[in-house]
Amino acid sequence: MTRLARVIAGLFPHGVGTAAVTIGAAPQPWPDELRAVENAVPHRRLEFAAGRAAARAAMRAAGLAEAAIPMDDDRAPIWPSGMIGSITHAENVALAAVASLDMVASLGLDAEPDAPLPDDVLSEICDGEECAWIAGQAQPLRWARLIFVAKEAAFKCQYPASKTIFGFDGMRIGVDVERGALTAVFRRAIPPFSEAEVLHGRFARSAGLVVAGFVRQHD
Repeated sequence: MTRLARVIAGLFPHGVGTAAVTIGAAPQPWPDELRAVENAVPHRRLEFAAGRAAARAAMRAAGLAEAAIPMDDDRAPIWPSGMIGSITHAENVALAAVASLDMVASLGLDAEPDAPLPDDVLSEICDGEECAWIAGQAQPLRWARLIFVAKEAAFKCQYPASKTIFGFDGMRIGVDVERGALTAVFRRAIPPFSEAEVLHGRFARSAGLVVAGFVRQHD
């Protein structure tokens, strides 16, 4: 778990706190958070607790005070004043990244098992340009999984600003394999983002997961 946490830290600039917590090994959520999962199934409760625990560990890693993270009506985390972050779950682990709003405008983090994406959903995830790039790679469906994870992370990164839900066709992902770098280009205007605006991120593979992190800097 320590190695995975270091890998996640490498996706973000210095000063962004990151953490990984095993699902099932976290304490109960804080009282202000419990309403979000009061009717949830047991696994969802464990997943939620691990996510909140990871977020608080990430706060500490960023030099920030721990605080409650309730869930908004749109199911997004309500970050404490002066903070921004992102939480994700995959397999048996919850991951989080948190930073001061003085440092970055928003963060996006996502993870999935490092396994081939089912080919019957490929056309739902990728446009022609992305599919052509995937087809040229060794283990193409494994790289398709990265495109999926990158789009999820980029969506989380843009959401605090746009509060807009859109499909996989809203962004096009570019991958620099050698540098472990990602770009997410808006294919249409989604205010406050303009068409062709770019978010920048990174990816890595560790502990059987493929992970992607995006950062939106202040204008």
